[in-house]
Amino acid sequence: MTKPPRKPSKPLLGEADAPLRSRPRRRRDPAQPNLPLDAMPARIEPCLALLMAKPPKGDNWVYEIKWDGYRLSVHIEPTGVRILTRGGHDWTSRFPAIERAAKEFPVATAILDGEAVVLDEQGRPDFSLLQQSLGGRGGKKRSSAALFMAFDLLYFDGHDLRNSELDTRRHLLEDLVPAGGEDDIRLSEEIEADGDQLLESACEHGLEGIIAKRRDAPYSSGRLGDWVKIKCVRSESFMIVGYERSTVARAGIGRLLLAARKGKKLVYVGGVGTGFNERNAYELREKLDGLITSTPAAAVDRKGAVFVKPKLIAEIEYRAWTDDGKLRHASYKGLRDVADGAETYEVKGK
Repeated sequence: MTKPPRKPSKPLLGEADAPLRSRPRRRRDPAQPNLPLDAMPARIEPCLALLMAKPPKGDNWVYEIKWDGYRLSVHIEPTGVRILTRGGHDWTSRFPAIERAAKEFPVATAILDGEAVVLDEQGRPDFSLLQQSLGGRGGKKRSSAALFMAFDLLYFDGHDLRNSELDTRRHLLEDLVPAGGEDDIRLSEEIEADGDQLLESACEHGLEGIIAKRRDAPYSSGRLGDWVKIKCVRSESFMIVGYERSTVARAGIGRLLLAARKGKKLVYVGGVGTGFNERNAYELREKLDGLITSTPAAAVDRKGAVFVKPKLIAEIEYRAWTDDGKLRHASYKGLRDVADGAETYEVKGK
């Protein structure tokens, strides 16, 4: 496929108040020949980003902001709209604003891939605000505050786009979701910038990180490396296997005890005692007390620890690992939901 020449890179977020903009695209030619229609998939396993320490280099990579929320696919069908989580659960009723926005789209059929987020006062995605709007893990609230940041188009007007290059899919997506919109479905815009400079700028602005994608790659389900994520602060999901009581901390939780997967077992990777606010601390204590057990799920040598069944997965920010395999400078972000495809971090080695 012949590609248009690339424009010179522009600095991202170089101006504090300058909005992000994708590079301009040609409008789709309405006189293009009709193609045979493809059956609309009931569900598509998402393409997942592979974690890397540094941004990849080369003209074949394009960049976006990494959104900190719930991965969703929005299915616009002749019978209505369905909103599915990464794990395939139907959460249409939980995102009424996104559903309404999708119904207004001038298209009969489409599948959009993206992320539901709630923005803070500075316009940054905040995972804890998203959780609160949904009533916490296991909650049943309807979130009217959540927006959908669309970053890919997998099916459009009867055509399956998964075998098309990313450039082609983005071309069609930007016709459907124009850049700079303020609706409840917005475009996650591609950014012309040097990867290292973009990551540095994103981190300075308090964002989670960036995503890099191969512009000539088809859409492949799974974590194959066509998409990669580079984070400002490391963030992974760990199993809660217990907690330590405190007489001064909120809800009496002094520290959560965390574990990662290693093969078929759970191994203790340390604890976290910061990041709680009053609300989520009391909600967490209530859930933990319903899971107390005398049998630890991982080998934990902590005097006075209260052990719980391994049912709750916490999202944890951390800076590094110690030499003995424990988390350094960890901070609690919230509970992950199984419906969001939460996976416990896996440590490598023997």
